[in-house]
Amino acid sequence: MKRAKFILPNAFTSMNFLLGVFSICWSAGMFAGYSALDPFRMAAYFVLLSVLCDKLDGFAARLVNASSEFGAQFDSLGDLVGFGLAPAFCLFFSYKANAPEWLDKNLVLVIMVFAIYVLCAAMRLAKYNAMDCDSYKNYFSGLPSTFAGAINVILLSYLTLHNLFSPSNTKLLIVPVVVMLVTGLMMVSPCFLPKLHPLKNKFLAAVQIILVVITYLCGFFFITSDTGLQNLILSYLLLLCGSYIVIGFAIGFAKRASILSEAEANKESL
Repeated sequence: MKRAKFILPNAFTSMNFLLGVFSICWSAGMFAGYSALDPFRMAAYFVLLSVLCDKLDGFAARLVNASSEFGAQFDSLGDLVGFGLAPAFCLFFSYKANAPEWLDKNLVLVIMVFAIYVLCAAMRLAKYNAMDCDSYKNYFSGLPSTFAGAINVILLSYLTLHNLFSPSNTKLLIVPVVVMLVTGLMMVSPCFLPKLHPLKNKFLAAVQIILVVITYLCGFFFITSDTGLQNLILSYLLLLCGSYIVIGFAIGFAKRASILSEAEANKESL
């Protein structure tokens, strides 16, 4: 019975892992003969579902007091697949299917960005497990892989909706590649990003809850066939993620000295 309590958090982690795996399967065209849905939009949808479910395993572990070293390592493996490999495969196969000539001309660049992004995701997760998980209580060191994966698939979906792969937009094709490179490097950067915690101010806490509810609704309705609603959802998610990253890193930069001194004090007290 003691081991039974670990089933719930590990079930959520397994779900995140499988969502990442199936996102890669959609990108690679494994389900092309079984569905008429856009494979790359489905791949992005599975990544977003993984993002929305990412916190549930940790919440479940705390709820039933079932935190474990195995769970932490399993969670990181799921994050690597869902937020490291899956977005990179989504971008590569999207270009292969929709802009093959451009990809042929820029294959070395795309492969290099693919490799850098995946490696940075792996190093970011390993660094967090080895060094950062107990050092910074209220801040992330570097961009979390969750946000890196989300911003890449949302941007690619948004630009695709706005005719990224149209012959007249060849100059824009480099944008998702550059963003993937930048977000990859941001994951291993020494910059700090505030963690999201429940706010004490009742009004701000209510706004925070409303934003969370809207975000989850946007995630679940991500594959709607209504073009206008698609544009609204993608615009909202891009604005939300972009604002959090820009404002968050600005706050982390301004408070860098105090964050480092607090982390040092935490290490000495252990």
